[in-house]
Amino acid sequence: MNVIPYLSAEEIYLFNQGEYYQSYVKFGGHLIEYNGIKGTHFAVWAPNSLEVCVVGDFNGWCGAQHRMSKISQGGVWALFIPGLLEGELYKYQIYAQDGREFLKSDPYAFCSEKRPATASIIYTLGDYNWQDEEWLKQRFETDSKSIPLSIYEVHLGSWKRKNDGGFYNYRELAVELIDYVVEMGYTHIELVPVMEHPFDGSWGYQVTGYYSCTSRYGEPNDLMYLIDQCHQAGIGVIFDWVPGHFCKDAHGLGYFDGTPLYENEEHEHWGTYKFNFAKTEVWSFLISNAVFWFDKYHIDGLRVDGVSSMLYLDYGKGERPWQPNIHGGRENLQAVAFMQKLNEVVFKYFPGVLMIAEEATDWPLVSWPPYLSGLGYSFKWNMGWMNDTLRYMQLDFDQRKYHHKLLTFSLMYAFSENFILPLSHDEVVHGKKSLLEKMPGDYWQQFAGLRSLYSYFMCHPGKKLFFMGGELAQFIEWRYQAGLDWHLLDFEMHRKYQAFTKSINQLYLEEKSLWENDHEWSGFEWIDVDNNQQSIIIFCRRAKKKGLLLILINFTPSAYDNFRIGVPVEGTYREIFNSDRESFGGSNLLNINMLVAEQVPWHQQDFSLEITVPPLACVILKPHLNTNDNTRLFKMNNDVTKAEGA
Repeated sequence: MNVIPYLSAEEIYLFNQGEYYQSYVKFGGHLIEYNGIKGTHFAVWAPNSLEVCVVGDFNGWCGAQHRMSKISQGGVWALFIPGLLEGELYKYQIYAQDGREFLKSDPYAFCSEKRPATASIIYTLGDYNWQDEEWLKQRFETDSKSIPLSIYEVHLGSWKRKNDGGFYNYRELAVELIDYVVEMGYTHIELVPVMEHPFDGSWGYQVTGYYSCTSRYGEPNDLMYLIDQCHQAGIGVIFDWVPGHFCKDAHGLGYFDGTPLYENEEHEHWGTYKFNFAKTEVWSFLISNAVFWFDKYHIDGLRVDGVSSMLYLDYGKGERPWQPNIHGGRENLQAVAFMQKLNEVVFKYFPGVLMIAEEATDWPLVSWPPYLSGLGYSFKWNMGWMNDTLRYMQLDFDQRKYHHKLLTFSLMYAFSENFILPLSHDEVVHGKKSLLEKMPGDYWQQFAGLRSLYSYFMCHPGKKLFFMGGELAQFIEWRYQAGLDWHLLDFEMHRKYQAFTKSINQLYLEEKSLWENDHEWSGFEWIDVDNNQQSIIIFCRRAKKKGLLLILINFTPSAYDNFRIGVPVEGTYREIFNSDRESFGGSNLLNINMLVAEQVPWHQQDFSLEITVPPLACVILKPHLNTNDNTRLFKMNNDVTKAEGA
């Protein structure tokens, strides 16, 4: 009973052609029943192996009893082991053509031992009882470009730790994390990779188990529970995904059958192996993996790590030699074709999900469809905005007027792609300092500067991604070995900064002008782009049909009375947000009264009004207030009164 008709010739053919997009259904170890006998069927791709066996506790880790059979010329090996059931540990014992022997984890394993152990575990997916039908239906009917996206990036192992330093598990996080994310007003969480990985210090970006969620925090059903609870609470879930490279650990994909099977070369930049996109079986493996997470775990998006490193043949090589493509260029044509097919397949099976590219170059049309020569992603990280803005924010106040274009240049290309603005974990590690520590000035000015940065982030065109801990105004960089500094909330300024973050997040959710028309010029208008002497920018954000916000951000500690600004329509205006509120840690220079636009041309507008401009602050004005606005303002003013009274 070594070989049974479980994996068909057609499925093997599609796998070898790079077109088996649900290969996880048959490859790997699967509990089945054949002729009334329960057991596990194994299938693995190892075309250059001399012999492949399945080993585990069940045979004393000696493969002589359980030799696999090569069932195709394409290099697929298979074996059915009767009586081998759920929970058993196993690996593949692979004999290379040169006589070397390897013990490899299953590339398709659904569950793995907790590090430092490395065996795969027989685990059946599919018995979780999902309760998120309404969420999935709504997602299917939604255009992701026209909804608010405020993503909270989370590393599960360091968001919060237990008193003994241990991890919270997936089910505990389903209470702790979700309650917090809902309270703070984020729409999605993005999980730093939760695929199985051996080294905590890689943060999950060097993967060994592409189909295994990490056992650090529990079992697959536990992660499903976390995602299900997110959906029931109205929170989307995005996974970081790493299809560009994988780690060199001996039990992983590297030299899987004694030859560079999944890889074609080392990734000098990260000390890993690059996936070989010239091999169609690699396409089947990786596209299936993307489909797997949407299919089995109901996730709402993948943020694809290191897209730039996949696109360019010379990426990270410096002066080292590299092989041009057939046209003599540096573009990795196979990787381009892979990504186009990846996105086509994902959106075919799962309309409404997010495919997000971390891409840092000027590669064109990343978020355009393949039929228009695009890569097919739904969004691209705006790394240019991030780099320019953080460089500007670290300048001393008296130097900012000489670098004003760092603030404004992003609008030259803001609508060329569907952008997400990232303030991610990469900006608060490796000596780059925390966001608060990047701010110049004294203690008060650092907090005020951080509020002005976050306000600009929330009001600039593009969806939002913000790394955990920034909302606490941490002074130190992110540390993966410890929880966030929650004790900072015992201190007034940190507590007030968190209140500011929560308030502007809520404003973002309520105001369509800040997200409905994010990717077209009709959603944005400069009022004053050139005021470098005072380091002030003024602009409008517009909804598609009705809704307008006027936004002023002052990037210096100077305050101004009777400051005139042009406005696009006449009538009355009301300040609906001011980052300088005392309850946020500011100096409380507010525009409390209604503001009436005069027929005085200013800033190329037919009307203008005079306001108070607080230091290092954002002021948001709205014309023609409605009942909802007054209700929210009443609540905000009540909150301010209570906080100031306290």
